[in-house]
Amino acid sequence: MSFAPEYEAIIIGSGFGGAVMCARLSKRWPGQVLLLERGKAYPQGSFPRSPADLANNFWCPDDAAGNRPRHVRKQKVAKGRLLGMFDVRSFAHMDTVTCAGLGGGSLIYANVFLRPPEHTFNQHWPSQLKLATLAPYYDVAQSVLGARIIPPHQDQSDRRFILRTHQFQRFAAEQKLSSKLADIAVYFGNGYSYGKQAQATQIGLQEPNRYGAVQTSCTYCGECDIGCNVHAKNTTDLNYLHVARTVHGAKVQTQAQVQRIVPLNAQGEDDANAKGEHGYRVYFDDFEHDTVTAVTSRRVVVSAGTLGSNELLLRCRDIHRSLPAISQRLGYRFSGNGDFLSFALDSKVPVNSTYGPVITQYTDHHLFEQYDPQRAFLLEDASVPTHAAWAMAALQPVLHPWDKFKALLQVAWAAVCSLYPGRKNQQVGFLLNRLLQHDITQYSAVLLCMGQDQADGRFSLNPAGYLDLDWPQKTSQPLYDAILALGERFNRFIGGEVFLPLPTWLRPMRNNVTVHPLGGCTLADSPEAGVVSAAEADRGQVFGYQGLYVADGAIMPTALGANPAATIAALSEWIAHGITGQAPTDSLL
Repeated sequence: MSFAPEYEAIIIGSGFGGAVMCARLSKRWPGQVLLLERGKAYPQGSFPRSPADLANNFWCPDDAAGNRPRHVRKQKVAKGRLLGMFDVRSFAHMDTVTCAGLGGGSLIYANVFLRPPEHTFNQHWPSQLKLATLAPYYDVAQSVLGARIIPPHQDQSDRRFILRTHQFQRFAAEQKLSSKLADIAVYFGNGYSYGKQAQATQIGLQEPNRYGAVQTSCTYCGECDIGCNVHAKNTTDLNYLHVARTVHGAKVQTQAQVQRIVPLNAQGEDDANAKGEHGYRVYFDDFEHDTVTAVTSRRVVVSAGTLGSNELLLRCRDIHRSLPAISQRLGYRFSGNGDFLSFALDSKVPVNSTYGPVITQYTDHHLFEQYDPQRAFLLEDASVPTHAAWAMAALQPVLHPWDKFKALLQVAWAAVCSLYPGRKNQQVGFLLNRLLQHDITQYSAVLLCMGQDQADGRFSLNPAGYLDLDWPQKTSQPLYDAILALGERFNRFIGGEVFLPLPTWLRPMRNNVTVHPLGGCTLADSPEAGVVSAAEADRGQVFGYQGLYVADGAIMPTALGANPAATIAALSEWIAHGITGQAPTDSLL
């Protein structure tokens, strides 16, 4: 009798790729799907907010500490290992920020659901994959994630009015650039987010969403990127994964980091010469119980995020030798999606960067209209969590040292005078006003840009056997120069005192930072061109193996310019359709 694996499918990772695959495959094989997620689950109210908790909220397990920032390595030495949410890595010319947690990158992304322009798919993409091909899958994913523009407001006194949106729109008009409200996966109530009603649910009201998970109508707190404690973000644990678990019986194991995938022979034994026809054994570290566990499955979907998927497959091919037939193109065509962060500080006009969802609009700079392949990017607005505003306030004495010194003298003089008998002691309001006036976050803007870089980076393994990255920054320099030039113009437009790129960009570091790493396991027509098949018969399957798939940002052959979440979800829906033979619906049933 032939060997029978424990599961029909194992999915590694729970972001936009893994969650889609888990929901669709568990519907096809109820109770026979296992999802493994390296991070923890974050129920409502569990995201850290105190300085101490935030300082420890980084990912750095027992191994692979070499490319983590120094402060993370120090914390790891002190605590043994860090199993927090933010996975920050430093490579040559590129730093990356990704997420570990049930929901993957959806826990900390800025909610935008945006389809890239059609011409994106004409560059290095397989010929059969076009925007029109993926359109029905984009439609389904957008409906599941409840992505719509921000609700309308009546006037500027309305709580739904977001001042920075207005200022970015004014700038776009002045520059003769197109500005559009972005579809964002934020919960504004079932009627608005899912029923297409014109009016949103009252701010702060809680109710079960269309899939049964309890959410809160957005409170406009600006904390989207550090985990929404009221569950107003439509993260994948509240839709795709919620239905997979509660309706289709998928098993989800958190704090489980996969170390190795091995094909099986007909007797169920590990056999590196097999090609997946008898299934796979997946070995993972169980952090909760401090054990190494192995499970078997008929098929495996790698959705560990661009960094995680590349590292896992590279180690399986080159270190463990368990998947030796993977294409030699593995690791090629990395892209940071042109990510670039900068600040326009201390402006003449108010911006109010602490209010509203993190992104509300995008300004098109030659990406959708008047396409320029060297300078194509989007400018998006951003909010700052209120508690981070207190840290930013420390910049005020640096920008205006004399003004702040005079204010300090006035406060000190008032305090001394209040000690004299007979003087009215009404100084509390005055002291607070002098110390807190001109909040810098109310007069500063955060500029988020992303564009079409050259996608010519390469992942490899360092001498210790863990992920490394070569990023030839100069080839994408025209894009960064264009981003900096527009940022300078924005700063002048609002009358900012200082335009400041992210400090890592300053010399001598000169590092990019990406929160949207893409590529390395790219879709292609052949193993000579990429790692994963784009053919209709084996969508998303790794060349050379049966039943082994990749579904996440790693399969992108190019930068998208647009926020990648929509395309990752759409491609995952497309791959799942190929595996299951079931066309996806937004009911998830």
